[in-house]
Amino acid sequence: MNWVNTYVDDYYNWLREKTFIQKDSNTDWFIINTPFVGAFNDTIEIYAQKKGNQLRLSDNGETMSNLELQGLHIQGSKRRRSILDAILLNYGVRVESDELTIDANIENFSQSKHNFLSAIIEINDLYVLSKHNVASIFKEDVRSYLDSHDIIYTPDFISKGVTGLEFNFDFQIAKKKKEIVIKSFNTVNKSNLSTFLFSWEDIKPVREKITKKDVSAIAIINNIDKEVRTEFLDALKAKNADYILWSERESKKSVELISA
Repeated sequence: MNWVNTYVDDYYNWLREKTFIQKDSNTDWFIINTPFVGAFNDTIEIYAQKKGNQLRLSDNGETMSNLELQGLHIQGSKRRRSILDAILLNYGVRVESDELTIDANIENFSQSKHNFLSAIIEINDLYVLSKHNVASIFKEDVRSYLDSHDIIYTPDFISKGVTGLEFNFDFQIAKKKKEIVIKSFNTVNKSNLSTFLFSWEDIKPVREKITKKDVSAIAIINNIDKEVRTEFLDALKAKNADYILWSERESKKSVELISA
């Protein structure tokens, strides 16, 4: 036996030693406590039920609930939902009322348990992955916000300014007598705010000459669990740009800004 076989055997032994099983006292479900770490550094639990030759595994809704508790909301984002659906399809798992389940023949217990555990781990990783894509995910949230108010918009709007440079805005709303360019900020700082204000001021005279419309700008800023410095909001006001704080997006004033 070579060293690889030895360590693989050690790994199997470790899995067995760290896996604990107990029966629920009130139901016919068994709880399988695995050694794998979940969202909050606790161990992942799988619930198993056998009826005849049929097996059902469940996470009791804990995986999706943990994502919500971490602030990652699957519903309302087509991108996040598509990622979740791909994971579920890959492992043969279903989600019903936020509960993950898998049904199989009892003879396939080992493979089903492996697939189910893999799906839970991968779904838990959605929160970690979102940290690297958080700006684009907030942009998706803004898109859903506009959709919820039946706003017709052009995404990833590009316009040339006075300097001859082209600038990209997340959304453009074209009204009869007005045009609005929107930039979403998951985090706002001096650098990205200055870029936004320069971009808007550069395209404003060009767009107004072409469209014969007033052109305004809105910064939609994520202030959930983070503080937005007053000086940034004052800078927007000084440049006659509007802003919507995410926590106030459903206020009458905010809705009027995107609808006017």
